[in-house]
Amino acid sequence: MAEITTDVLIIGTGPAGAATAALLSSYGIENMAINRYRWLANTPRAHITNQRTMEVLRDLGRGIEDEAYMFATHQDLMGENIFCESLAGEEIGRMKAWGNHPLSRAEHLMSSPTQMNDLPQTMMEPLLFKTACMRGTQARMSTEYLSHEQDAEGVTTTCLDRLTGQEFTVRSKYLIGADGGKSLVAEHAGLPFEGKMGVGGSMNILFRADLSKYVAHRPSVLYWVMQPGADVGGIGMGLVRMVRPWNEWLIVWGYDINGPEPEVTPEFATDVARQLIGDPELEIELLSANVWTVNNYYATRTAEGRVFCMGDAIHRHPPSNGLGSNTSIQDAFNLAWKLALVLKGQAGTALLDSYDVERAPIAKQIVTRANQSIGETGPIFAALGMAEGVSPAQMQRNLEARSSGTPEAEAQREAIRKAIAFKKYEFDAHGTEMNQRYTSGAVVSDGQIEPAFQLDADLHYQPTTWPGARLPHAWLNHRDSGEDTSTLDLCGHGRFTVLTGLGGEAWAEAAAAVAADLGIELAVHVIGPRQTYVDLSGEWARLSEIRDSGCLLVRPDHHVCWRATELTEAPKADLDRVLRTVLAR
Repeated sequence: MAEITTDVLIIGTGPAGAATAALLSSYGIENMAINRYRWLANTPRAHITNQRTMEVLRDLGRGIEDEAYMFATHQDLMGENIFCESLAGEEIGRMKAWGNHPLSRAEHLMSSPTQMNDLPQTMMEPLLFKTACMRGTQARMSTEYLSHEQDAEGVTTTCLDRLTGQEFTVRSKYLIGADGGKSLVAEHAGLPFEGKMGVGGSMNILFRADLSKYVAHRPSVLYWVMQPGADVGGIGMGLVRMVRPWNEWLIVWGYDINGPEPEVTPEFATDVARQLIGDPELEIELLSANVWTVNNYYATRTAEGRVFCMGDAIHRHPPSNGLGSNTSIQDAFNLAWKLALVLKGQAGTALLDSYDVERAPIAKQIVTRANQSIGETGPIFAALGMAEGVSPAQMQRNLEARSSGTPEAEAQREAIRKAIAFKKYEFDAHGTEMNQRYTSGAVVSDGQIEPAFQLDADLHYQPTTWPGARLPHAWLNHRDSGEDTSTLDLCGHGRFTVLTGLGGEAWAEAAAAVAADLGIELAVHVIGPRQTYVDLSGEWARLSEIRDSGCLLVRPDHHVCWRATELTEAPKADLDRVLRTVLAR
């Protein structure tokens, strides 16, 4: 007999696991989260926090969103990616990144009520974990997952209490593997993967040093040091990453994956820091050092029966594009509401099948994109004459050649500018972050054709209410307070939402009747003059892609699951049909 019982057992308290626990507890679902370590992330591995992730935190509560901003480095200070010979040396070029180019900033402002920021994992995890525990999650630290067995009614998981050395079992209705890039849960569940682990070797050197004089005038998250002899993956480059402005830093330094793992001594770390920063007298306070591998590996199936995997357990990739923790938290946002409705008896278990259908393609997409971004650094090295196989001495001569007045140097400078500008696909890929569209049993398109992307889908977010897409953000005005309210704020929080306008009041009546019949919570908002929410700017009228009498049915994760462009002959029957389909009832 199991010693502990719960509805959902979550293995891992990283961004994916902690977000799932926080969401489930917010939805009133009993859950337990375990972590094999005594505390949370001890290094600031993930840090780029995009708008879609901030929308998940906003859905958890404005206080959660505000606390994230309080600890984060503001988007303005994420600034420009700097390419230089050293922080103290000559700068080669730069590009505005992370939504800081004026045109990109405009798109960010129009796309979401939230702001991109830099929130290290050492601060994101405690925020999510605290929220989960405050709202009801039972958490156990120093507790290791060993194995699981599932049957028709649930999952029995064997765990090890690392403090006492005693094994115990947990009986749950569902098990979630959010146990990272070496996931035992995914392995034991037999999930199939494609790609390869360990395609490159890197180390992180975390240290403190006040580098204000080198960087405060050109704020950035990432300073790329193009330096013969510097080595990240053997490409003549070192990375100096800002953790906290401007006195905590993380250096990424490569090593030969085919050789032994290097030992990072304080002397070695100091030498690397001095070399990349360009200050031979620099003293650092070494905080930690660890090695890691570059992976190109994703699960082609994310679930097996009652066992679901998410986060790094199913998408393992380099930190390029800053997609790791963002995609992990969005995995949680996709699955948590589905589990909640099934466990409350409001949806059939077939709803859970849509998690794999919707998120497995995302896992492949981001692993592919992140690894592709590494390859897209090649033209910079080619333009600088630092291609593989060139001696460090010749690299230095090639690097200096750009400073002459010859036609060859002019061509080299143009090639450098183009190569750096092309890195927007890694450092300003707003579309990659925001354009997810789902096609599954949890979406009813009724044959409506998916709109084509008018601009590059990696670079630009394209709002649409086509079923499967994320609901577009538009600012509405509250009739009484005058306060701006995002359309996204009207939705989410674990419930479905109907959005309509004047002439669509029949949808509100239908929604009340259908919600009563199905025993679910269904929020309704009629948007228009003299209603609670007013579209004074006309932005929502443009973005909604429906007439005032039409209807949008929005899932708890902000994705549109059905759309009627105008009032239909039988609104109650239509809503009933669609919700029964989506909820697998």
